[in-house]
Amino acid sequence: MKVILSALVASSIAALLPTYRRPQLLPSPAPTYNPIPSPTYTPQGRIYAILRSNSDIAPDGSSYQYGYETENGISVQESGNLIAAGPEGGIAASGSYQFTSPEGLPVQITYVADQNGYRAQGNVLPTPPPIPDAILRSIAYNQAHPEPQTPGRNYYRR
Repeated sequence: MKVILSALVASSIAALLPTYRRPQLLPSPAPTYNPIPSPTYTPQGRIYAILRSNSDIAPDGSSYQYGYETENGISVQESGNLIAAGPEGGIAASGSYQFTSPEGLPVQITYVADQNGYRAQGNVLPTPPPIPDAILRSIAYNQAHPEPQTPGRNYYRR
């Protein structure tokens, strides 16, 4: 009885729904060759020319490098080498990029990405405040005078 009731409900709902029509796909236009400078699009729709673009990959895939520069001041460079990191190989890369922020601030970032992770430095990246001298002296004192370890004593008692 439940099966018949479920089938009736499903067919009623299906009759009420509009039929699905698969959208018609338009043929893609033939690719065209655009000589250099090639366009770079921005969110505002303005087109900037690529002034310089280069890339090189070693035939054995062990290294690569690329870079480009656009008319609006964006500049990017990166190079990488194949490294062995544990059972699997990996790539160590280093590079930099720079551009001008919407506020007019020049942004310059350099980075290294390897088996030790991604490490970036730049003029707009946040940096922690310096550690106060009193804390540094306290750390040095604690390292010079460790607490003696007493067997059976719970140092983490709440």
